[in-house]
Amino acid sequence: MKQKVVNGLFWKLLENGGAQGIQFVVAILLARLLSPAEYGVVGIIMIFITIANVLVQNGFSTALIQKQQADEADFSSVFYFGLLAAGGMYGVLYLAAPAIAGFYQIEVLQPVVRVLALVLLPGAVISVQTAYVSRKMEFRGLFVSTLAASAASGAVSIWMAYAGFGVWAMATQQLAYYFFLMVALFFTVTWRPSLVFAINRLGEMFAFGWKLLAASLIDTLFNNLYGLIMGKIYNEEILGVYNRGDQFPKLIVNNLGAAIQSVLLPAFSSRQQHPDEMRHMVRRAVRMSSFLILPMLFGLCAVADTLVLALLGEKWLPCVPYLRILCVAYSFWPIHITNLQAINAAGRSDVFLKLEVIKKGMGLLGLLAGIRFGPLVLVSVKAVLDFFSTFVNAWPNKRLLGYGIFSQWVDIFPAAALSVVMCVAVYGLKFVLPGGVWLRLLLQVLSGAVIYGLLAAALRLESFWYLFRMARERVGGR
Repeated sequence: MKQKVVNGLFWKLLENGGAQGIQFVVAILLARLLSPAEYGVVGIIMIFITIANVLVQNGFSTALIQKQQADEADFSSVFYFGLLAAGGMYGVLYLAAPAIAGFYQIEVLQPVVRVLALVLLPGAVISVQTAYVSRKMEFRGLFVSTLAASAASGAVSIWMAYAGFGVWAMATQQLAYYFFLMVALFFTVTWRPSLVFAINRLGEMFAFGWKLLAASLIDTLFNNLYGLIMGKIYNEEILGVYNRGDQFPKLIVNNLGAAIQSVLLPAFSSRQQHPDEMRHMVRRAVRMSSFLILPMLFGLCAVADTLVLALLGEKWLPCVPYLRILCVAYSFWPIHITNLQAINAAGRSDVFLKLEVIKKGMGLLGLLAGIRFGPLVLVSVKAVLDFFSTFVNAWPNKRLLGYGIFSQWVDIFPAAALSVVMCVAVYGLKFVLPGGVWLRLLLQVLSGAVIYGLLAAALRLESFWYLFRMARERVGGR
């Protein structure tokens, strides 16, 4: 199992790192060609697409991974049901497009919603394909497919932006990515749908999946409330600035955090009948994810202004405060991800749903309190609530696994402390380093990596040496 996890994590990190690296470069080029307002328009649309995607997938993809004995009838039944649900949701969005455009008083929203909503169809197929990949832990094919889809869709969008297509360049990027990925996965993943549809299998999985659907829907609706509010109460330019500030820390979390998450669920599920083994795996995951993610987020916080100026230009500097606040908010993800995946693996989707209701109740109160003070206060309240949510997410695992929030914070503290020290040092360096924004950025990043690595080695952090041994074994050393 250790070898499967290591191999799976290796290919998942390559997939996320490669694909999101390409998407990051594409986003930088598009940001220089497009305005914050144009980014905000597509951001508004993606809110509705994201919510529709949650309804289409119905929690079945997680149920396929978690189910101990999932066979062809399960996968094919979910496949056909997902396509049917995607078609229905596309119809809803097609009819709702004029109302969405009227609500925001942005005329171009109507045609773009109707075109971009087509991503729901390949998205339904991809969710089953990736569930199969995750269950088998065969992430190599997903790596190749994602890389190819990112490169192809990025090339198309950049050409369109240069040609003056505006918001359509970003809309086409999303649409092309989903369709390219779906096609590529049919060539790289061994699973194919069969002419089987078993309604009773769907019923069995829905008994587990509906709670995840409800939890995911609550989470998605709440998280996208920030975008809906900024696009309506403030304006689409502030939404574009917020989304750009969110992009950088989310890139780290989606790369490392999502990779770890994809590997953890099948790994934890395979040990759901052995609580002691599962507790050991959860504790290892908390330590490792915090050791990897926290220094990157705190380092990003330190170089935020230099990074934005170098990559995006002066017109995007208003996103820096959002970027720094969101770095703090995302730093709690190692606890969130690991605890929630452990709860899912244990088959306790009922607990998962209860946690989401509690957290979003807290979040709604915070949102209502912060909205009157402006967008920066609103995002700051979100960061504070994310901290308190760690206690909520960890509470069930005190009983399920004997691994509560106090023990988790003890395991995270070394990486968090070193990350804060490194952040302060790197931030201070910008006042003494030589001029030239690119040179300053490079020196700050290298200094941060060296400071964190040396401190981890000197203090003999267990996670540092564990990673060192794994890397040495990976290249064939002992």
